[in-house]
Amino acid sequence: MELKELRDRIDITDSEILSLFLKRMELCREVADYKKMNNMPVFQGGREQEVIDRIKKLTDNAELENGTAALFTTIMDISKILQNRKILENNGETEYKIPDFANAEKIGCQGTSGANSETAARLIFGDKKPMFYKTFEDVFKAVQSGEIEYGILPVHNTTAGTVTGTYDLMAKYCVYIVKETDVEINHCLAARKNISLDEIKKVYSHPQALAQCYDFLTGNHLKTAEYLNTALAAEKVSQSDENIAAICSVECAEKMGLHILADNIADCSVNRTKFVCISKDIQAENDADVVSVMLKIPHTEGSLYRLLTKFYVNGMNLIRLENRPIKDGSFDVWFYLDFSGSLKDPSVKALIRDLEENLEYFRILGTFKGN
Repeated sequence: MELKELRDRIDITDSEILSLFLKRMELCREVADYKKMNNMPVFQGGREQEVIDRIKKLTDNAELENGTAALFTTIMDISKILQNRKILENNGETEYKIPDFANAEKIGCQGTSGANSETAARLIFGDKKPMFYKTFEDVFKAVQSGEIEYGILPVHNTTAGTVTGTYDLMAKYCVYIVKETDVEINHCLAARKNISLDEIKKVYSHPQALAQCYDFLTGNHLKTAEYLNTALAAEKVSQSDENIAAICSVECAEKMGLHILADNIADCSVNRTKFVCISKDIQAENDADVVSVMLKIPHTEGSLYRLLTKFYVNGMNLIRLENRPIKDGSFDVWFYLDFSGSLKDPSVKALIRDLEENLEYFRILGTFKGN
Protein backbone atom coordinates (compact mmCIF):
# COMPACT_ATOMS: atom_id res chain seq x y z
CA MET A 1 0.00 0.00 0.00
CA GLU A 2 1.37 3.43 -0.98
CA LEU A 3 2.00 6.14 1.62
CA LYS A 4 -0.63 8.44 0.09
CA GLU A 5 -3.27 5.75 0.35
CA LEU A 6 -2.34 5.12 3.99
CA ARG A 7 -2.60 8.83 4.75
CA ASP A 8 -5.97 9.02 3.00
CA ARG A 9 -7.26 6.20 5.19
CA ILE A 10 -5.91 8.00 8.28
CA ASP A 11 -7.78 11.16 7.22
CA ILE A 12 -11.00 9.16 6.91
CA THR A 13 -10.45 7.59 10.32
CA ASP A 14 -9.74 11.01 11.85
CA SER A 15 -13.06 12.26 10.48
CA GLU A 16 -14.84 9.32 12.07
CA ILE A 17 -13.09 9.97 15.40
CA LEU A 18 -14.08 13.66 15.22
CA SER A 19 -17.71 12.77 14.53
CA LEU A 20 -17.80 10.44 17.53
CA PHE A 21 -16.05 13.02 19.70
CA LEU A 22 -18.66 15.66 18.86
CA LYS A 23 -21.40 13.12 19.57
CA ARG A 24 -19.85 12.39 22.98
CA MET A 25 -19.61 16.10 23.82
CA GLU A 26 -23.30 16.57 22.98
CA LEU A 27 -24.17 13.75 25.36
CA CYS A 28 -22.00 15.45 27.99
CA ARG A 29 -24.04 18.62 27.63
CA GLU A 30 -27.17 16.60 28.34
CA VAL A 31 -25.44 15.15 31.40
CA ALA A 32 -24.63 18.71 32.49
CA ASP A 33 -28.33 19.66 32.20
CA TYR A 34 -29.24 16.70 34.41
CA LYS A 35 -26.56 17.52 37.00
CA LYS A 36 -27.63 21.17 37.08
CA MET A 37 -31.27 20.21 37.55
CA ASN A 38 -30.38 17.80 40.37
CA ASN A 39 -27.67 19.98 41.95
CA MET A 40 -24.95 17.39 41.37
CA PRO A 41 -21.18 18.08 41.13
CA VAL A 42 -19.50 17.72 37.75
CA PHE A 43 -16.57 15.72 39.12
CA GLN A 44 -17.36 12.16 40.19
CA GLY A 45 -14.08 10.35 40.81
CA GLY A 46 -15.54 6.85 40.90
CA ARG A 47 -17.16 7.25 37.50
CA GLU A 48 -13.95 8.59 35.95
CA GLN A 49 -11.86 5.66 37.19
CA GLU A 50 -14.56 3.25 36.06
CA VAL A 51 -14.33 4.61 32.51
CA ILE A 52 -10.51 4.39 32.44
CA ASP A 53 -10.50 0.82 33.79
CA ARG A 54 -13.07 -0.23 31.19
CA ILE A 55 -11.12 1.39 28.35
CA LYS A 56 -7.91 -0.35 29.40
CA LYS A 57 -9.66 -3.72 29.42
CA LEU A 58 -11.06 -3.08 25.96
CA THR A 59 -7.60 -2.21 24.61
CA ASP A 60 -6.32 -5.44 23.05
CA ASN A 61 -2.76 -4.15 22.75
CA ALA A 62 -0.89 -3.86 26.06
CA GLU A 63 1.51 -1.30 24.57
CA LEU A 64 -1.41 1.05 23.90
CA GLU A 65 -3.16 0.80 27.29
CA ASN A 66 -1.53 3.92 28.72
CA GLY A 67 -2.11 5.74 25.44
CA THR A 68 -5.84 5.00 25.41
CA ALA A 69 -6.05 5.91 29.09
CA ALA A 70 -4.39 9.29 28.32
CA LEU A 71 -6.73 9.85 25.36
CA PHE A 72 -9.90 9.20 27.32
CA THR A 73 -8.64 11.10 30.35
CA THR A 74 -8.19 14.15 28.12
CA ILE A 75 -11.65 13.64 26.62
CA MET A 76 -13.16 13.50 30.11
CA ASP A 77 -11.25 16.64 31.17
CA ILE A 78 -12.68 18.46 28.13
CA SER A 79 -16.10 17.10 29.04
CA LYS A 80 -15.87 18.42 32.61
CA ILE A 81 -14.96 21.90 31.40
CA LEU A 82 -17.90 21.93 28.99
CA GLN A 83 -20.22 20.70 31.74
CA ASN A 84 -19.05 23.43 34.09
CA ARG A 85 -19.62 26.06 31.40
CA LYS A 86 -23.14 24.71 30.92
CA ILE A 87 -23.90 24.59 34.65
CA LEU A 88 -22.54 28.10 35.29
CA GLU A 89 -24.26 29.82 32.36
CA ASN A 90 -26.89 32.38 33.30
CA ASN A 91 -25.52 32.53 36.85
CA GLY A 92 -24.84 36.25 36.52
CA GLU A 93 -21.57 38.10 36.84
CA THR A 94 -19.63 38.26 40.09
CA GLU A 95 -18.93 41.85 41.09
CA TYR A 96 -15.45 42.69 42.38
CA LYS A 97 -14.29 45.80 44.18
CA ILE A 98 -12.29 48.11 41.91
CA PRO A 99 -8.88 49.15 43.34
CA ASP A 100 -8.81 52.79 44.41
CA PHE A 101 -5.12 53.60 44.04
CA ALA A 102 -5.76 57.33 43.67
CA ASN A 103 -7.36 57.65 47.11
CA ALA A 104 -5.27 55.12 49.00
CA GLU A 105 -3.87 56.63 52.19
CA LYS A 106 -1.72 53.83 53.63
CA ILE A 107 0.70 51.93 51.44
CA GLY A 108 3.85 50.07 52.38
CA CYS A 109 6.97 48.38 51.09
CA GLN A 110 10.14 46.80 52.42
CA GLY A 111 13.36 48.77 52.93
CA THR A 112 13.94 52.46 53.27
CA SER A 113 13.77 55.57 51.09
CA GLY A 114 15.55 55.00 47.79
CA ALA A 115 14.61 51.32 47.56
CA ASN A 116 13.43 50.00 44.20
CA SER A 117 10.15 49.09 45.93
CA GLU A 118 9.61 52.80 46.53
CA THR A 119 10.09 53.42 42.81
CA ALA A 120 7.47 50.73 42.08
CA ALA A 121 5.12 52.38 44.59
CA ARG A 122 5.48 55.73 42.81
CA LEU A 123 4.51 54.13 39.49
CA ILE A 124 1.22 52.98 41.04
CA PHE A 125 0.47 55.63 43.67
CA GLY A 126 2.24 58.73 42.40
CA ASP A 127 3.74 60.99 45.07
CA LYS A 128 2.19 59.18 48.04
CA LYS A 129 4.82 58.32 50.65
CA PRO A 130 4.94 54.63 51.57
CA MET A 131 5.50 53.25 55.04
CA PHE A 132 8.71 51.23 55.18
CA TYR A 133 8.99 47.81 56.79
CA LYS A 134 12.04 45.77 57.72
CA THR A 135 11.09 42.55 55.93
CA PHE A 136 8.79 41.27 53.19
CA GLU A 137 6.83 39.39 55.85
CA ASP A 138 6.23 42.61 57.78
CA VAL A 139 4.56 44.02 54.65
CA PHE A 140 2.34 40.94 54.33
CA LYS A 141 1.38 41.17 58.00
CA ALA A 142 0.51 44.85 57.66
CA VAL A 143 -1.72 44.21 54.65
CA GLN A 144 -3.51 41.20 56.17
CA SER A 145 -4.13 43.04 59.46
CA GLY A 146 -5.47 46.13 57.69
CA GLU A 147 -2.65 48.36 58.98
CA ILE A 148 -2.05 49.40 55.36
CA GLU A 149 -4.33 49.21 52.32
CA TYR A 150 -1.71 48.08 49.82
CA GLY A 151 1.76 46.56 49.89
CA ILE A 152 4.38 46.47 47.11
CA LEU A 153 6.75 43.52 46.71
CA PRO A 154 9.15 42.22 44.03
CA VAL A 155 8.33 38.88 42.39
CA HIS A 156 10.61 38.41 39.38
CA ASN A 157 13.79 39.80 37.84
CA THR A 158 14.89 39.43 34.23
CA THR A 159 18.44 38.52 35.28
CA ALA A 160 18.22 36.64 38.59
CA GLY A 161 14.74 35.14 38.19
CA THR A 162 12.11 34.52 40.86
CA VAL A 163 12.05 36.35 44.18
CA THR A 164 11.24 33.18 46.11
CA GLY A 165 10.56 34.89 49.42
CA THR A 166 7.51 36.68 48.02
CA TYR A 167 6.02 33.46 46.65
CA ASP A 168 6.56 31.64 49.95
CA LEU A 169 4.73 34.42 51.79
CA MET A 170 1.82 34.34 49.33
CA ALA A 171 1.25 30.79 50.55
CA LYS A 172 1.39 31.83 54.19
CA TYR A 173 -0.84 34.92 54.14
CA CYS A 174 -4.35 35.46 52.80
CA VAL A 175 -3.82 38.46 50.51
CA TYR A 176 -4.50 39.18 46.85
CA ILE A 177 -2.52 40.58 43.93
CA VAL A 178 -4.34 43.57 42.43
CA LYS A 179 -1.67 45.23 40.28
CA GLU A 180 1.75 44.66 38.77
CA THR A 181 4.39 47.03 37.46
CA ASP A 182 7.94 46.81 36.08
CA VAL A 183 10.92 48.83 37.28
CA GLU A 184 14.14 49.35 35.33
CA ILE A 185 16.95 48.45 37.73
CA ASN A 186 20.26 50.33 37.49
CA HIS A 187 22.62 48.85 40.04
CA CYS A 188 25.71 50.74 41.11
CA LEU A 189 28.52 50.04 43.55
CA ALA A 190 28.57 52.75 46.20
CA ALA A 191 30.85 53.49 49.17
CA ARG A 192 31.73 56.38 51.43
CA LYS A 193 33.75 59.15 49.86
CA ASN A 194 37.54 58.76 49.59
CA ILE A 195 37.31 54.94 49.46
CA SER A 196 38.55 53.36 46.23
CA LEU A 197 37.42 50.12 44.62
CA ASP A 198 40.59 48.21 45.56
CA GLU A 199 40.07 49.16 49.23
CA ILE A 200 36.64 47.51 49.48
CA LYS A 201 36.65 44.56 51.89
CA LYS A 202 33.03 43.44 51.43
CA VAL A 203 29.95 44.32 49.38
CA TYR A 204 26.50 44.29 50.99
CA SER A 205 23.16 43.98 49.20
CA HIS A 206 19.98 41.96 48.78
CA PRO A 207 20.64 38.40 47.46
CA GLN A 208 18.82 39.24 44.22
CA ALA A 209 21.03 42.28 43.58
CA LEU A 210 24.18 40.26 44.30
CA ALA A 211 23.02 37.60 41.85
CA GLN A 212 22.22 40.20 39.21
CA CYS A 213 25.78 41.61 39.46
CA TYR A 214 27.64 38.32 39.71
CA ASP A 215 30.01 38.93 36.79
CA PHE A 216 31.09 42.34 38.08
CA LEU A 217 31.62 41.08 41.62
CA THR A 218 33.62 38.00 40.66
CA GLY A 219 35.57 39.92 38.01
CA ASN A 220 36.74 42.36 40.68
CA HIS A 221 37.28 39.63 43.31
CA LEU A 222 34.87 41.25 45.73
CA LYS A 223 33.56 39.40 48.77
CA THR A 224 29.82 39.71 49.38
CA ALA A 225 27.35 39.61 52.25
CA GLU A 226 23.57 39.34 51.95
CA TYR A 227 21.44 42.11 53.41
CA LEU A 228 17.69 42.70 53.77
CA ASN A 229 17.40 45.33 51.06
CA THR A 230 19.56 47.35 48.65
CA ALA A 231 18.56 50.63 50.30
CA LEU A 232 19.17 49.29 53.80
CA ALA A 233 22.57 48.04 52.62
CA ALA A 234 23.38 51.53 51.40
CA GLU A 235 22.26 52.95 54.75
CA LYS A 236 24.54 50.49 56.57
CA VAL A 237 27.51 51.56 54.42
CA SER A 238 26.81 55.26 55.02
CA GLN A 239 26.87 54.71 58.80
CA SER A 240 29.91 52.41 58.93
CA ASP A 241 33.58 53.21 59.50
CA GLU A 242 34.65 50.07 57.64
CA ASN A 243 35.80 49.88 54.03
CA ILE A 244 32.60 48.34 52.74
CA ALA A 245 30.31 49.06 49.81
CA ALA A 246 26.72 48.46 48.77
CA ILE A 247 24.98 47.55 45.57
CA CYS A 248 21.98 49.87 45.28
CA SER A 249 20.28 52.29 42.91
CA VAL A 250 21.99 55.52 41.87
CA GLU A 251 19.14 57.48 43.47
CA CYS A 252 19.62 55.64 46.74
CA ALA A 253 23.39 56.19 46.73
CA GLU A 254 22.88 59.90 46.20
CA LYS A 255 20.30 60.09 49.00
CA MET A 256 22.72 58.37 51.39
CA GLY A 257 25.59 60.67 50.39
CA LEU A 258 27.66 57.81 48.98
CA HIS A 259 30.25 57.93 46.22
CA ILE A 260 29.46 55.83 43.13
CA LEU A 261 32.45 53.63 42.28
CA ALA A 262 30.81 51.91 39.29
CA ASP A 263 27.50 52.30 37.49
CA ASN A 264 25.36 49.86 35.46
CA ILE A 265 27.07 46.81 36.93
CA ALA A 266 24.31 44.23 36.35
CA ASP A 267 25.20 41.22 34.19
CA CYS A 268 22.56 42.19 31.60
CA SER A 269 22.21 45.65 30.15
CA VAL A 270 18.41 45.37 30.33
CA ASN A 271 17.67 44.53 33.96
CA ARG A 272 14.04 44.82 35.06
CA THR A 273 12.15 43.70 38.16
CA LYS A 274 8.44 42.98 38.28
CA PHE A 275 6.62 44.15 41.42
CA VAL A 276 3.13 43.25 42.59
CA CYS A 277 0.71 45.28 44.67
CA ILE A 278 -1.26 43.25 47.24
CA SER A 279 -4.43 43.98 49.21
CA LYS A 280 -6.42 42.29 51.97
CA ASP A 281 -9.42 41.57 49.75
CA ILE A 282 -9.78 40.54 46.14
CA GLN A 283 -10.05 43.51 43.79
CA ALA A 284 -10.19 43.72 40.00
CA GLU A 285 -9.62 46.58 37.62
CA ASN A 286 -12.07 46.68 34.72
CA ASP A 287 -9.34 45.80 32.24
CA ALA A 288 -7.76 43.01 34.33
CA ASP A 289 -6.66 40.28 31.91
CA VAL A 290 -4.37 38.06 34.00
CA VAL A 291 -5.45 35.65 36.74
CA SER A 292 -2.97 34.38 39.33
CA VAL A 293 -3.62 31.11 41.20
CA MET A 294 -1.89 28.75 43.61
CA LEU A 295 -2.48 25.00 43.64
CA LYS A 296 -1.26 21.55 44.50
CA ILE A 297 -1.50 18.52 42.23
CA PRO A 298 -1.46 14.85 43.27
CA HIS A 299 1.54 12.54 42.85
CA THR A 300 -0.07 10.52 40.07
CA GLU A 301 0.91 9.74 36.49
CA GLY A 302 0.08 12.56 34.12
CA SER A 303 -1.23 15.00 36.77
CA LEU A 304 0.83 17.94 35.47
CA TYR A 305 -0.04 17.06 31.88
CA ARG A 306 -3.74 17.02 32.78
CA LEU A 307 -3.44 20.38 34.50
CA LEU A 308 -1.78 22.04 31.51
CA THR A 309 -4.32 20.46 29.14
CA LYS A 310 -7.14 22.30 30.91
CA PHE A 311 -5.58 25.66 30.06
CA TYR A 312 -4.94 24.63 26.47
CA VAL A 313 -8.52 23.43 25.98
CA ASN A 314 -9.80 26.79 27.24
CA GLY A 315 -7.45 28.74 24.96
CA MET A 316 -5.70 30.38 27.91
CA ASN A 317 -2.04 31.26 27.68
CA LEU A 318 0.13 30.36 30.67
CA ILE A 319 2.19 33.47 31.38
CA ARG A 320 4.14 32.13 34.35
CA LEU A 321 4.58 28.78 36.07
CA GLU A 322 6.56 28.65 39.32
CA ASN A 323 6.90 26.05 42.04
CA ARG A 324 8.03 26.27 45.64
CA PRO A 325 8.43 23.63 48.37
CA ILE A 326 5.50 23.32 50.79
CA LYS A 327 7.94 23.09 53.70
CA ASP A 328 6.06 20.41 55.60
CA GLY A 329 8.82 17.81 55.59
CA SER A 330 7.69 16.31 52.29
CA PHE A 331 8.98 16.90 48.77
CA ASP A 332 5.61 18.27 47.69
CA VAL A 333 5.43 21.67 46.01
CA TRP A 334 3.00 24.52 45.49
CA PHE A 335 2.49 25.58 41.90
CA TYR A 336 1.94 29.26 41.13
CA LEU A 337 0.38 30.04 37.75
CA ASP A 338 -0.45 33.28 35.97
CA PHE A 339 -2.68 32.85 32.94
CA SER A 340 -4.49 35.11 30.49
CA GLY A 341 -8.16 35.67 31.17
CA SER A 342 -10.78 37.56 33.13
CA LEU A 343 -12.58 36.32 36.24
CA LYS A 344 -15.79 37.45 34.53
CA ASP A 345 -15.18 35.22 31.49
CA PRO A 346 -17.43 32.08 31.47
CA SER A 347 -14.49 29.95 30.33
CA VAL A 348 -12.35 31.16 33.25
CA LYS A 349 -15.21 30.53 35.67
CA ALA A 350 -15.59 27.01 34.32
CA LEU A 351 -11.86 26.36 34.57
CA ILE A 352 -11.69 27.63 38.15
CA ARG A 353 -14.64 25.49 39.18
CA ASP A 354 -12.99 22.48 37.56
CA LEU A 355 -9.72 23.12 39.40
CA GLU A 356 -11.54 23.61 42.72
CA GLU A 357 -13.31 20.28 42.30
CA ASN A 358 -10.36 18.22 41.09
CA LEU A 359 -7.25 19.46 42.90
CA GLU A 360 -5.99 18.76 46.40
CA TYR A 361 -5.62 22.50 47.00
CA PHE A 362 -6.59 25.52 44.92
CA ARG A 363 -6.68 29.25 45.66
CA ILE A 364 -7.11 32.40 43.58
CA LEU A 365 -4.24 34.81 44.30
CA GLY A 366 -5.67 37.75 42.38
CA THR A 367 -6.26 39.36 39.02
CA PHE A 368 -4.64 42.35 37.35
CA LYS A 369 -3.82 44.02 34.05
CA GLY A 370 -0.74 42.39 32.52
CA ASN A 371 2.17 44.52 31.30
